[in-house]
Amino acid sequence: MKAILLLAAIFLVVGLGACATRPPLATVPSVDLRRYAGTWHEIARYPNWFQRKCTGPATAEYTPLPDGRIQVVNRCRRADGSMDSVTGTATVVPGSNKTKLKVGFGGPFRGDYWIIGLDQKNYSWALVGHPSRKFLWILARDPNLPDRTYNEIVALAVSKGYDASRIQRTDHP
Repeated sequence: MKAILLLAAIFLVVGLGACATRPPLATVPSVDLRRYAGTWHEIARYPNWFQRKCTGPATAEYTPLPDGRIQVVNRCRRADGSMDSVTGTATVVPGSNKTKLKVGFGGPFRGDYWIIGLDQKNYSWALVGHPSRKFLWILARDPNLPDRTYNEIVALAVSKGYDASRIQRTDHP
């Protein structure tokens, strides 16, 4: 009987631990979207279905629009060498200090784009995630991010609840 009670207690503790939720994903304090605008090179990402055909360098270009929205142009190289691109728009989530965006590429669906890490001094790199932690991107102004900086960004992602083993570096020739 004691063994059964002990086993039940172990399952209860393990089960409660599995039910524990991570804290909400924290963003950077604020973002200056004029400084954030421009071209970013994808350094690494979590694999995702909508980039499955991207096998080479990928970029994201952000351009502020007069109405306050942001034009988003994502480009990547396919296995056959051709370029793929998609254009959409982003809007700032009210009350987020411009750290949370809703991005859409046509149709009714808009995705969460949260800036969870940023080189505040030079805006030379950014860590972008999703509140579910199912999506992650490491972006930089230069396609050749130093290894030390890359490792620091990965450590930041891990501290925010991301799995480093899922991060895949993007090939740059």
